[in-house]
Amino acid sequence: MEQLNSISRRRFVAVAGVMGATLGLAACGGNNAQEPAAEKPAEEPKKEEKPTGAEPKKEEKKDEKKDSAGQEFEGTILAVGSSALQPLAEAASKEFMKKHPKVQMTVQGGGSGTGISTIAQGGCDIGNSDVFAEEKDVDPKEAKIKDHKVCIVGMGPIVNPDVKVDDVTKQQLKDIFMGKVTNWKDLGGDDQAIVVINRAAGSGTRATFETFALDGETAMQSQEQDNSGTVAKMVAETPGAISYLAFSYFTDKIKPLKVDGVEPKQENIMDNSWLIWAYEHMYTAENPTPQTQGFVDFMLTDEVQQTIIPELGYIPVSGMKVERDVEGNVKNL
Repeated sequence: MEQLNSISRRRFVAVAGVMGATLGLAACGGNNAQEPAAEKPAEEPKKEEKPTGAEPKKEEKKDEKKDSAGQEFEGTILAVGSSALQPLAEAASKEFMKKHPKVQMTVQGGGSGTGISTIAQGGCDIGNSDVFAEEKDVDPKEAKIKDHKVCIVGMGPIVNPDVKVDDVTKQQLKDIFMGKVTNWKDLGGDDQAIVVINRAAGSGTRATFETFALDGETAMQSQEQDNSGTVAKMVAETPGAISYLAFSYFTDKIKPLKVDGVEPKQENIMDNSWLIWAYEHMYTAENPTPQTQGFVDFMLTDEVQQTIIPELGYIPVSGMKVERDVEGNVKNL
């Protein structure tokens, strides 16, 4: 009997073990809706996984913001085009390269037409222009280029400092550049021939001057110069000479003319009292290189807009009281 009792006890333990294992497996599978205790272990890992998976994403976002704010750029940037914008582009590029020593930036002139055509063909990183691309028969969408207005530049007629005329009417200015008035004595000056010096046909400065000073008329054929610096030098050295330049090239070696009594000054541009002005555009590819985008962004910072731009005779975009579209329509801001 003792042996039977011993065998019965062993069978009971074995059977109980099997039943316990079976119940344990059922609990782990979570298939039995009547076992609430089996659901808790399945939910707890999920709660632990959510914060674990969310933490790296938060870290990545922080890193992205830090990189975009203080990213170190490297590589080359080639800017080509407007000679009116060239002094500003050169000054800003020097400051940008100080901040980013691994960037090598080159700024070249050649005129707005060259800047727009070169960027449209993918031959440079930035196409500098005094005029909208549309004015050079380039559709930005088709060419896949993007416009960045970085500042405003004023332009005006300038003469040799010995010319005894200080103020002309808009009609007189047109008559000079159309070849109808050829002697300064006809405008109250000395008996001296007027020597007209033009910018080249692709010049944005010339396009702006002809549009807003000559009412869209084409200036007479005369000697032409591609570079604003060369024009300034020639006018300063040529008796009776007249031409036109961006304010950034005005020096005491040449004399700016008033037009209809209005002085060519920045404050007169801001409210459109002085009509001869233009946006300075930096055209880039739709998706420029990081260093190129970095430089364009730098152009719009307070460091450039509030310091370098006014120091060089340009006007920050934020300083304008009016806005002009590609058609020449002006509205108050």
